[in-house]
Amino acid sequence: MAQSPYTQQDYFVVKAKENGVHVIGLTRGSDTRFHHTEKLDKGEVMIAQFTEHTSAIKVRGKAVIYTHHGVIETSE
Repeated sequence: MAQSPYTQQDYFVVKAKENGVHVIGLTRGSDTRFHHTEKLDKGEVMIAQFTEHTSAIKVRGKAVIYTHHGVIETSE
């Protein structure tokens, strides 16, 4: 069984700096829609990667995002 090229992508990490941080997955294709949401509390970490279904993520709330390209901190 051949692996999808999306499953070989780098991982990214989202670390919540407050309670109630939302990590929202957005779909691939011509109609971008929300398809998955996770809620993190302060100190919780989510490790994820883009897939054949997920082309983007949206982070709502104070968090630090660690990627291959660097570290991003959200602000209010």
